[in-house]
Amino acid sequence: MSVQITDFGKTKEGQKVSLYTISNGNGMKVSVTDYGANLVSLIVPDKKGGLRDVVLGYGSVEGYFESPSFFGAVVGPSANRIADAKVTIEGKVCQLDVNDGPNNLHSHKDLGFHKRMWRAESSEQSVTFTIEDEDGSLGFPGNKKLSVTYTLDEENALTLHYHGSSDRKTVLNPTNHSYFNLKGHDQGNIEDHVLMLCASRYTPVAEGSIPTGEIAPVAGTVMDFTAPKRIGDQIDDPCEQLLLTGGYDHNFAIDGWDGTLRPFGTVKSPDGLLEMKGYTTLPGVQFYAGNLITPEPGKGGAFYEKRSGFCLETQYFPNSANEKNFESCIFGGDREYDSVTVYRFC
Repeated sequence: MSVQITDFGKTKEGQKVSLYTISNGNGMKVSVTDYGANLVSLIVPDKKGGLRDVVLGYGSVEGYFESPSFFGAVVGPSANRIADAKVTIEGKVCQLDVNDGPNNLHSHKDLGFHKRMWRAESSEQSVTFTIEDEDGSLGFPGNKKLSVTYTLDEENALTLHYHGSSDRKTVLNPTNHSYFNLKGHDQGNIEDHVLMLCASRYTPVAEGSIPTGEIAPVAGTVMDFTAPKRIGDQIDDPCEQLLLTGGYDHNFAIDGWDGTLRPFGTVKSPDGLLEMKGYTTLPGVQFYAGNLITPEPGKGGAFYEKRSGFCLETQYFPNSANEKNFESCIFGGDREYDSVTVYRFC
């Protein structure tokens, strides 16, 4: 195991940006950067010994200055949507950035944690990125500290360990927004991938993709991935939930959630040569089929378009800061944030 540090460019302000590449003895390599704690590449061996980079991204830091689709980003302090861009904490209404209709999405598209420099520390098989944010920044209360550690092991598993704290109650609901394509990041549409989710329930949404508060069964609906199914089999069905979001972009409630590490899903490449299994300590996972990827060039001469990648973003449910029916994502004081998510490749 080893970590190699290379130059990845400079920020707009001229600050040096580095790329950290973790390698194991099986040919797997994970590259992450201290700009936004972004996951830049994930090279994994397939069943025949070939190597595939299975996440969408850019070849230098300049691509991440815009990155309208949040490729590889660690989104924080709050991922996903908050209704009306407001949350009430300890009796005070906190006004957030209005950036998705009347709602807040991913904290702030230009000033969120995915667009800032993080402090990096590396060891033999991991890299830890840490960021601090002051009280009131982006509308969120509390002096906050968040770290994410990327660890690669000899079993071809990438583990993301998050830990956060705040001196006041606040919203802490980070996630990683990587887009996967198990055929290879430059191999186009992902609708032929076979997905299974360990989720017999999901959270239906209303206009603006805000959950209604219901946790509904998937049985008998297009949301049922409890048995393996091609992503594209029903993605364009004219049902209300898919029409509201342009395809799959929904939170699924992980079966048996109790705060321990549990499986949340499996994805297989269409050629049968690669499989990804997911595990998390969190209660939900957002399955997003890349319906709104902005057509743009990526790393290695690739060109990304609609549904070139899919996301499996582990999280507390969207709008859980306001929805009493959901497990709360309000942390701070004695309640520190801690979560683990694992992507294992077979």
